[in-house]
Amino acid sequence: MTQYGMKKYMRGALLLTLAALLVKVLSAVYRVPFQNLVGDEGFYVYHQVYPFISFFVVWTSGGFAVAISKMLADTTDVSVRRAISKVIFSYLTVLSVLFFSLLFFGAQTLAQWMGDDKLEPLLQTGAFVTLCMPTLALLKGAFQAKGVMEPVAYAQVFEQLIRVFVILGGTLLVMQTSKSIYAAGNMAVLGAVVGEIAGIALLLIYMRKQFEPVRHATKINAWPIIKDVTLFSLSVSLSSLMLLGFQLVDSFTVYTALLEQGMLTEQAMAQKGIYDRGQPLVQLGVVIASSLSLAIVPLIAQKVKTAGRGAIPFVQLTYRTALLFGTAAALGLVITMPYVNELLFTTTDLSTVLMVVVVQIIPFSIILTFTAILQGYGKLKVPALIVIAGFIVKWLGNIWLLPLIGISGAAFASDFGLFLSAIFLMLYVKRIVNVRLAPNAFYKTLALASMAMIVVVEASAFICSILLSAVDGRMQAAMMSVILISVGAATFMTILAKSRVLKEKEWFLIPFGRRMALYQLWLNQRK
Repeated sequence: MTQYGMKKYMRGALLLTLAALLVKVLSAVYRVPFQNLVGDEGFYVYHQVYPFISFFVVWTSGGFAVAISKMLADTTDVSVRRAISKVIFSYLTVLSVLFFSLLFFGAQTLAQWMGDDKLEPLLQTGAFVTLCMPTLALLKGAFQAKGVMEPVAYAQVFEQLIRVFVILGGTLLVMQTSKSIYAAGNMAVLGAVVGEIAGIALLLIYMRKQFEPVRHATKINAWPIIKDVTLFSLSVSLSSLMLLGFQLVDSFTVYTALLEQGMLTEQAMAQKGIYDRGQPLVQLGVVIASSLSLAIVPLIAQKVKTAGRGAIPFVQLTYRTALLFGTAAALGLVITMPYVNELLFTTTDLSTVLMVVVVQIIPFSIILTFTAILQGYGKLKVPALIVIAGFIVKWLGNIWLLPLIGISGAAFASDFGLFLSAIFLMLYVKRIVNVRLAPNAFYKTLALASMAMIVVVEASAFICSILLSAVDGRMQAAMMSVILISVGAATFMTILAKSRVLKEKEWFLIPFGRRMALYQLWLNQRK
């Protein structure tokens, strides 16, 4: 690839990373006004069905599209590319029809398994997302294979914007008319379908401008292509699918367990809805790790091919950064949870449970980065087995803990499953790279920064509670949240900068790390 071509590719890759981050942020943020519109019971309704729909969206956009782009980029023969595309499209069409049938015609059974027959129409609406899989995955993959990232980036953002618009606009209309939380949930699910269709439409417009039609295709053996695209797509989207798998376990077990404990239907729905408040908080908490995982794969893959052990500094940097920011985000949310909970979702209900939920940010940040690192090294099977083991721990944990300690059991089961997966992935990565991921001084600095943040935030909370005693309710929660998060972040980042736990040149390699590098230089120049 020429220098100009490489620059163009890297610019496109950066745009794709930024688009993916914006999509993740929008995916977390829209749920706050949605919850405020429909309440906790309405939030429960949506989140019971959400994992089913998102599974296919993530697998298509994050998995199949990347797998297709890799397979198409590996060959320069246009007729072979055409043949590969035909095989994959046919395979995805069969898969999408199969999944559509499972969701649409099996909706009643799935709803009964979840303990709520009224979820059937939502599952049937969501089933139409699966029919978008073949076209969307192939279009995105084709663009990425040519190094033309802009249409994919624009389509991802456009999909999400349309989705958010339909969800919030439709929900507002429903709640002002019928006030049915199931109708609002159905509107939210419909938003995902409309968003996918909008993304396809935009990509088709770009496709007409970018690609020449190919008249013929070489005959090719289909099975190796089907096998490779399936395995690679699953490995690429592994970490995201893992979290959705955990949410799927919760959909089938939490609500029914609460009913079995003697809760009334409305009470069980509300409690599951409050528990689901943790999902957008976890999503926001892992934004840094997500950006690192998106940026690190091509970098490590390139270093492994050209310099062998040249990838090791990037592996170490990615791990350290993910652990630093994952710990900061999780700890910050734990100590400010009552205020954040009330600010975003109107009440402080189940704040203690949500504190347990957001601890997931730490292991999930590590899982995101380690699966990305191993993907760069071409190691796909062992991470998949580790993730499956974590999923089994979550499932067994829910079965065991929910009857014992209620909804807290689901939160602890998620933490156990994620931490176990993170630990085993760490051991496997260390075996692959055969080097220490971080020195003892790094962990000491992380512990010092964490303790300092806790002390400063708790002291600030005590002072602010006195100064803001005349302010009531959500306004006080808003002011407390802003002050405490700002003070906590400043304390944590200042200790990191003063101790130079990461060098300035390392900060410059991290997405959006330039300002931290400049702050660190300024701070350490003062005598």
